[in-house]
Amino acid sequence: QVQLVESGGGLVQAGGSLRLSCAASDRTFSNYAIGWFRQAPGKEHELIAAIAWSGYSTYYTDSVKGRFTISRVNAKNTVYLQMNSLKPEDTALYYCAASDAINMGEENYKFWGQGTQVTVSS
Repeated sequence: QVQLVESGGGLVQAGGSLRLSCAASDRTFSNYAIGWFRQAPGKEHELIAAIAWSGYSTYYTDSVKGRFTISRVNAKNTVYLQMNSLKPEDTALYYCAASDAINMGEENYKFWGQGTQVTVSS
């Protein structure tokens, strides 16, 4: 069982930046791909970025390409999501989750964090 804890959320003005962190409790973390999901009120979970266990493969949904960057430091059991040029529509609860490989479907992710709130004011 891998426990994931997100941090780094908060309130920021449009155009600002935040860096989210996803820290794992177990070194087996390095065996998993990690995805960042978000859920806005009244909407479903949306996979916005993912990174393979090696860090060499990444995925971004179109709405965040060029603005968000996912990275990982396996020695620190941590995955980061650097979010720049934030927009009000980025407001959501952000979760990280672990999967055997980069997958689009949330059902493929075995372990989930509790989430961190990101609010972008206009």
